[in-house]
Amino acid sequence: MQLLLGKPVYMDDITPSDALSVKVLRSPHAHALIEDIKTEIALKVPGIVGIYTYKDVPQKRFTMAGQTYPEPSPYDRLLLDKRVRFVGDAVAIVAGETEKAVERALKLIKVTYQVLEPVLDFRTAKDHKILVHPEDNWQSLCPVGADNQRNLCASEESSSGDVDAVFADCDEIVEHTYHVKACQQAMMETFRTYTEIDRYGRLHVISSTQIVFHCRRIIANALDIPKSKVRVEKPRIGGGFGAKQTVVAEVYPAFVTWKTKRPAKMIYSREECQTAGSPRHEMEVHVKLGASKEGKIRALDVYTLSNTGAFGEHGPTTVGLSGHKSIPLYTGGLEAHRFSYDVVYTNMQAAGAYRGYGATQGIFALESAVNELADRLKMDPLVLREKNIVREGMMMPAYYGEMANACALDRCIARCKELFRWEEKYPVRDMGNGKVRTAGVALAMQGSCISGVDVGSATIKLGDEGFYNLIIGAADMGTGCDTILAQMAAECMECPLEDIEVFGADTDSSPYDSGSYASSTTYLTGKAVEEACEKLKRNLCKIAAGMMDCQENEVEFTGNGVRRLDGNGFVSRAEIAAKSMMFNDVAAQTTATTCSPVSPPPYMAGMVEIELDKETGKVEILNYTAVVDCGTPINPNLARIQTEGGLVQGIGMALYENVTYSASGKILENSFMQYKIPTRLDMGHLQVEFESSYEPTGPFGAKSIGEIVINTPAPALAHAIYNATGVWHRTLPITPEKILMGIEDE
Repeated sequence: MQLLLGKPVYMDDITPSDALSVKVLRSPHAHALIEDIKTEIALKVPGIVGIYTYKDVPQKRFTMAGQTYPEPSPYDRLLLDKRVRFVGDAVAIVAGETEKAVERALKLIKVTYQVLEPVLDFRTAKDHKILVHPEDNWQSLCPVGADNQRNLCASEESSSGDVDAVFADCDEIVEHTYHVKACQQAMMETFRTYTEIDRYGRLHVISSTQIVFHCRRIIANALDIPKSKVRVEKPRIGGGFGAKQTVVAEVYPAFVTWKTKRPAKMIYSREECQTAGSPRHEMEVHVKLGASKEGKIRALDVYTLSNTGAFGEHGPTTVGLSGHKSIPLYTGGLEAHRFSYDVVYTNMQAAGAYRGYGATQGIFALESAVNELADRLKMDPLVLREKNIVREGMMMPAYYGEMANACALDRCIARCKELFRWEEKYPVRDMGNGKVRTAGVALAMQGSCISGVDVGSATIKLGDEGFYNLIIGAADMGTGCDTILAQMAAECMECPLEDIEVFGADTDSSPYDSGSYASSTTYLTGKAVEEACEKLKRNLCKIAAGMMDCQENEVEFTGNGVRRLDGNGFVSRAEIAAKSMMFNDVAAQTTATTCSPVSPPPYMAGMVEIELDKETGKVEILNYTAVVDCGTPINPNLARIQTEGGLVQGIGMALYENVTYSASGKILENSFMQYKIPTRLDMGHLQVEFESSYEPTGPFGAKSIGEIVINTPAPALAHAIYNATGVWHRTLPITPEKILMGIEDE
């Protein structure tokens, strides 16, 4: 209701407006050494409180990636460094009484650079003579194949079966390289943070972040202070989509507050979000697919080259999904597979987490190759997929050897085909006016947490008059997880939703939770809610049994209270709450923590109908039909909104959103004037349905839905455009200019 009424709920609404304004002076060069910084004149600007350079910050490297310790991402950052590594890298931190004073001071700082040659082509970055990170104190905490002396952030190869032998025996080979650029999350609320020293002398951080606990650790590492001295909380978040799984803005005002002991605030401009944010990793995915003439996919070989940019946030982890969450789709007849990758440093904007997290790039490549195979075999692409897809009960060697315990992918395809009316629309219809209508299809899978790593927790307690407090560490960033987790608690406690008050997330009061990423919140934190409620019901029965002078096994929880099984006694929730506060030694609150050894994939089928104008190359989306298996949909309305939002982001990535660099390494699309994202008029009619499966390890049988929904539009649209033009486009976005020119996009 607060959101609907426009009440103060976001960071800038709820924090004081008289905090110091903090901004960063950014490098105009892609690669340079700072020889001298003159700040004397800038410091004389009225209202300037401090200007900090690389000489003023701790010389202890850290990562901004919001990941569980020990982070797979290398420790390769300083708050400010003498070496700047991309156009937009931080050179100095300026703090002042007003934004106007800070803006003026930024223009008066004089920096002398030794300009160095940058590494701007990620295809040549590995073992390049120029090193992006030549420093001795660079550190990789996990064995991910990283080597800063080779510009390598990560490298690995895995396989199953005799790949080369199977390929030699295949009738058809499809082999191509597919290129996905570093698209932006484009969330409405930019990166922003408020910091202050609280009444206990601790650094109190209020930030628009998905990861309060990881954020605490990262800030402490960056400032080289004890983690006990940092408290992080998040208000409402105006969108994140993974961008806020990286600590992009928090460290700068935190440093200013720790130095000055004064409140500080930093709000990124849209230009900063576009040029110094945390976009999707640019990847080239090379796919080699081998099949029989009957359409059995027998072998897959995937190699991914990922561009992590100037720093390694999420570099070692995003890349794995490009293979591990695409290859398993075709477990059905697969005899052998190989997956290898390199993640390289370049002097470009550092990448990070974005919805889909590497699976998006891999699925675009593999699904495009499968569609091409169907075309070569003159086979309906749905028939081809039905011969090869993973089905319930199958073991998936390419997905860490996990079992598909809940898999309705076959039913997703069948239902999507029916809703979409595939036979009527595929492959192409000439409309007689220079326009054609065509259809395309793609499948997708994702995960439901990082198995064996992520932790979800929840605390539930009975309060006065019998209401419940649900305290979580996960972050609702517009996904509706506060509502979903409250629904779960209400279902477990057999009470109205209005009786559940949700609080989160705050490192001082919330139970530890990895945070809202990796599609883990409903699946993992939801399971913790379920378990915490079961514990609480047992405790409430114990308190009530004492009140009714009987044994625990003689009572049962009824939702509105506890009653004796013999019918001779009942105490209400309100009465139990009152009793819990006097002469009581049984907790009326419980906490549950859970971790999963598996990450059950959700599955999805997506079909798109487009109208393509052959005279202009314009693509108009008429219909997009999606059917998703997310286990048991906990809140179908929110799940539908998640799906629709993901589809629109996928459409934008496929058709409009482009990132180009100048010869000197400067991003040209630095605002929404140049970086185009879809509007409501660009998405056509969206039709979403769900095919339920039951995941035994999930709460109420649920799996995730947050990320999978972005993965089908790009390959489905590339397929439809091929059906209209006869040209495969293998680099995104597929713009009208590319379509009109009709050049095969290798």
